[in-house]
Amino acid sequence: MAHGEAPAGDKDFPYWLVAAGALAIAIAVLIASNDLYSQVLTIVSRGLWITIFVTIVAFALATLLGLGLALMALSGSVALRQISRFYVEIIRGVPVLVLLFYIAFVGAPAFVVAWNAVTTPLREAGLVGELLVRDVSLLWRAIIALTIGYSAFIAEVFRAGIQSVDPGQVEAAKALGLGRWHRFRLVILPQAIRTILPPLGNDFVAMVKDSSLVSVLGVADLTQMGKVYASGSFRFFETYSIVAYLYLLLTVGLSIALRALERRLRRSTGQPDDRRGGWRSKPH
Repeated sequence: MAHGEAPAGDKDFPYWLVAAGALAIAIAVLIASNDLYSQVLTIVSRGLWITIFVTIVAFALATLLGLGLALMALSGSVALRQISRFYVEIIRGVPVLVLLFYIAFVGAPAFVVAWNAVTTPLREAGLVGELLVRDVSLLWRAIIALTIGYSAFIAEVFRAGIQSVDPGQVEAAKALGLGRWHRFRLVILPQAIRTILPPLGNDFVAMVKDSSLVSVLGVADLTQMGKVYASGSFRFFETYSIVAYLYLLLTVGLSIALRALERRLRRSTGQPDDRRGGWRSKPH
């Protein structure tokens, strides 16, 4: 071992996680033993499920839309490639908060007007039942905005991951007679996912944090519940300390889970283990 080089065990041991865990436990004990912090936690945590719901639904929709955009960008059609590039470049250039306001106060009302204009004649003619859309809830306006905003970034993640697959693998699949869908499902995607997963996980963690932007629309998520309680009680330090604590529990816990999944994929495929800088071969 070279002079000044840390032992392998020191490299592997997550000291930062121990420190973070100790801090989390200390804060949990403080909350449990302090009536004020307990009260703040009880009220603020009512918005936890809204935060989780917004994050999961928006990310799932953004992933599906991003995958579709990536496939368009890699298609043989010039029109599809240009449409995908136009969408990605335009959406990536707009801040998420601005996009949130635009979808909520411009896009959604315009959609309601257009939908009613199309369905009203059908309804009056008796061809269809009640199809009038009277409004789109602020919750779903926020979800749609996050979906559109993140789909552009996720599209680039999928595109780069798919392009990282060795072209020889695709040619071999063609030689075996596999169709386009089967080549993508059986050959390209399983190999691309190892490249896609880390940045996709980072986007997931980022969406947990950016979901707090929905509070500007009055959606009762963690941030909004904290804002309402702090403005009424003037307990800003205690309230936002609890809000930050809950967000950290979500983001750090999710990051640890994603890293564990990434290491598992590396071990299963014999890729280098970043923690040791060596190879972890697949067991026979």
